[in-house]
Amino acid sequence: MSSLFAGAEPHEQTLALAVPDVSHVGEARRAVASLSSRLGLDETAAGRVAIVATELATNVAKHGGGGRLLARAIEGGTGMELIAIDKGRGIADTTRAMRDGYSSGGTAGHGLGAIARMSDLFDIYSQPGQGTAVLSRMLRLRPGDAARGPIDELDFGVVCVAAPNEQLSGDGWVVIDGERGPAIALIDGLGHGDAAHEASALAVDICRRQSGKPPTQLMEAMHAGLRPTRGAAAAVAELDERARMLRLSGLGNISCSVVSSEGSKSLASMSGIVGHEGRRFHEFTAPFPPGSTLVMFSDGITSRWRLDQYDGLRPRHPALAAGVVFREHLRGRDDATIIVARPRRREAAAG
Repeated sequence: MSSLFAGAEPHEQTLALAVPDVSHVGEARRAVASLSSRLGLDETAAGRVAIVATELATNVAKHGGGGRLLARAIEGGTGMELIAIDKGRGIADTTRAMRDGYSSGGTAGHGLGAIARMSDLFDIYSQPGQGTAVLSRMLRLRPGDAARGPIDELDFGVVCVAAPNEQLSGDGWVVIDGERGPAIALIDGLGHGDAAHEASALAVDICRRQSGKPPTQLMEAMHAGLRPTRGAAAAVAELDERARMLRLSGLGNISCSVVSSEGSKSLASMSGIVGHEGRRFHEFTAPFPPGSTLVMFSDGITSRWRLDQYDGLRPRHPALAAGVVFREHLRGRDDATIIVARPRRREAAAG
């Protein structure tokens, strides 16, 4: 099996399923069912996933004027994430829309409430006239050890899709332990297709084996290891919560920014190709105050946007932010990955 669903390793590719109208709802459901089968879900778990996928796809088709259903395995393949995105008329009052019986389109009105009840994590973002994004995460769908470690320290969302007419994405990503906190590596293999996927998958494996190293050393290890491949653009961002600092080392066209209440700050990568062309690796830093969000994306996403331009989006779950950015800024001719992450909010201790 390819690294598309590589056991407990968190770099699963996203299925981006077009749902332009109700005639495509069944096709989207079958694609999600196929994913459930590949994950080894039993009949009960697969049925739960199928119901949520059907409800989300139906909402996109009937109320959103068409859109996409994004699906990927999470938690080491023991869970499923579904995100519905559309550019329809939006929902003026999402709280009211969650109530059973509410409908703006003449239907029974059970969709959003049913989705929320079947989800372990549910969130929604909608702006009138701009569209809607709905997130459903279903966890512990099959026996097995969920992914642990640095992932436990972050709330994050990822959309990672292959270029048109390709089965595997040339982009890769992984969350690992850094030297001073959780680190996220994003790799864009040059071009697309199998050779690009080979380069990014190797880079992901190198990062996993070098876990615990600072960003510059991870970049150096990838640079040495990718010489037999066509090469890649790559960046490693490490979140140091204690110092309230983001540390980044990168080579090539991977974009990275920190978004906080003070605005958005971009961090630079050096020019070059990992595995082939590169000078000495440098570490760039930016303040990362409490409440900040990290955004990283490959060049399959356009660059002229800021997360804080979307009113009310940053406080929502990062997976919704990733879905909205993908919806709005996909170039549509290359592999594309967007990662949005922030430190997980810790519950106050009971006293």
